[in-house]
Amino acid sequence: MRHVSKGRRIHGYSCSRSGKKRGLSLPCPQTGWKRPELSVERVSNKSLRTYELGDLYVRKSLIAVLLGTVVTASPALAQDDPIKIGFVTSLTTPAAVIGFEMKNAAELAMEHIGGEMGGRKAEIIFEDDGFTPATGKQSTDKLLKQDKVDFMTGFIWSHVLLASSKAILDNGTFLISANAGPSQLAGKGCHKNFFNVSWQNGQPAEAMGAVLNQMGVKSLYLMAPNYASGKDQTGALEGAYNGEIKGKDMTKWGADAQLDFSAELAKAKASGAEAIWIFYPGKAGNAFIQQYVQSGVADTMPLYSVFTLDSISLPKLQDAGLTGVLGARETLQWSPDMDNPATKKFVADYKAKHGAYPSYYAQQAYDAIMLIKSAVDAVGGDLSDQDAVRAALEKADFDSLRGDFKFGNNHFPIQDFYLREVVADEDGRWTTKIVSKVTEDAVDSYASECKM
Repeated sequence: MRHVSKGRRIHGYSCSRSGKKRGLSLPCPQTGWKRPELSVERVSNKSLRTYELGDLYVRKSLIAVLLGTVVTASPALAQDDPIKIGFVTSLTTPAAVIGFEMKNAAELAMEHIGGEMGGRKAEIIFEDDGFTPATGKQSTDKLLKQDKVDFMTGFIWSHVLLASSKAILDNGTFLISANAGPSQLAGKGCHKNFFNVSWQNGQPAEAMGAVLNQMGVKSLYLMAPNYASGKDQTGALEGAYNGEIKGKDMTKWGADAQLDFSAELAKAKASGAEAIWIFYPGKAGNAFIQQYVQSGVADTMPLYSVFTLDSISLPKLQDAGLTGVLGARETLQWSPDMDNPATKKFVADYKAKHGAYPSYYAQQAYDAIMLIKSAVDAVGGDLSDQDAVRAALEKADFDSLRGDFKFGNNHFPIQDFYLREVVADEDGRWTTKIVSKVTEDAVDSYASECKM
């Protein structure tokens, strides 16, 4: 599945080895080309601009045109080519609910910057990971080899990112993860061209461990999906929490993830634990919360979580009337009520466009695009000097939605974490609000292992 931000891409013509053209009546600039593409950016319903045809670059305003238009071609300089950003995320399977949240935010970022970076046009090419490492790797290879993108970003899932990261980094392409933060890339496996704009996977769980200690919670039952991030999350929670772990279940994950938690909830209730802690993003989180409330476990065991209660899940839970969710708490680096100008504009524009609060997935995707723009702007659109681009990325000179942050030595954020609570806003819609700051300038636990 392929989506091109702010427009669509059309196969215009192809040239044979002899240089003889087929399709559009335009000359083949050189022999040996294979299916160059025509990129059309829609400006309004009645006009188009910015045509990119192989190494030919055409600019012309048109009225009531999309296909079948004769345009005039002229040679272009390399710096006139668009900045290409490959974005791998889940666009099919139940995980697509997260993927489209990220896509929406990335497109909003492009709208806010006018589709330009460093004086050049910019485009995002979205590809589906199918919620599997294999499909994600295929999409990555296509973006690198066929589209020849300048930057790679997206990546919800750690196992998908880990399957693709080597190919990206070996290709000399900058990789900016907009979500997944596996420990492997934060510690000994860190890389000079890898950046993360979210967190190392375990950091929100470490912050929750600190909260539970402060609250005096004596025992927990843990539940999480059995994949890279689930292991990072539970390991971090166990390392930070001083109380007793009464039990732990790691459930099946992937395209056929476990969604029936009745057996695990029964075990949790029988364990004698004071509370439950979970990590279940996306559809699995909704399924768990519904069963947690409907089973009556919510009446006796408070819920603490990371990456489960957000602007994606809360509207569905509210529609189901699961009021037991109100007051539930989790820890993260951002909330829609953060008091800074960038967040206020982002939230207002996102709500106006999509009729819902943006989630932290959206925040991170938006920040990823803004980070890339800050670097491209800093080098004036000239990406030929990788050291200069890397230095610009390291500065993180942009207005992050979370407020001020900086990159650590391993290119993961040094940032604050907050305790968030599920509440109803003034219109009665469920959202989250910040209760307190939990940690300040937090550095992830693997940074000391990074020897860049």
